[in-house]
Amino acid sequence: MEKKILTYKDIDASLLKSLPNPTGEAYEIKIKIPEFTFLGVKEQPDFADVFLTFYPRKRIIELKSLKQYVYALRNITVSYERLINVFYDHVMEVYEPERVRVVMVFNPRGGISSKLTIDSDWKVRGGDEKFSDWKGNIEDQWSVTL
Repeated sequence: MEKKILTYKDIDASLLKSLPNPTGEAYEIKIKIPEFTFLGVKEQPDFADVFLTFYPRKRIIELKSLKQYVYALRNITVSYERLINVFYDHVMEVYEPERVRVVMVFNPRGGISSKLTIDSDWKVRGGDEKFSDWKGNIEDQWSVTL
């Protein structure tokens, strides 16, 4: 029996659940996922730290469901670039935040490290560029802190 290879099309956004935002006031939620694993395009394990900065509207992230979603990615074969885009799209679709910023810092592979970022505030992502914290910032040489 041949093994079915799971791809980005098999990533299930329905695993992500939300909770009502307990307040209508503005605030920022920062989430770190330090054990983010998946299968790279050569079906070899890849590892990353994911940093999620979230400005909620009506819904917030239920962390248990985020853990289940992340755990399900361990068997998905996907490129870095596709993965960050699918992850971002699912967060936007499920939670409809005021703003979300996703940063993925991938462990070195073959002597090369990668860091990918998407911010919903960017005009190219449909944002209004009303937050200016990312403008002109050549982020501090890979260090990302919470």
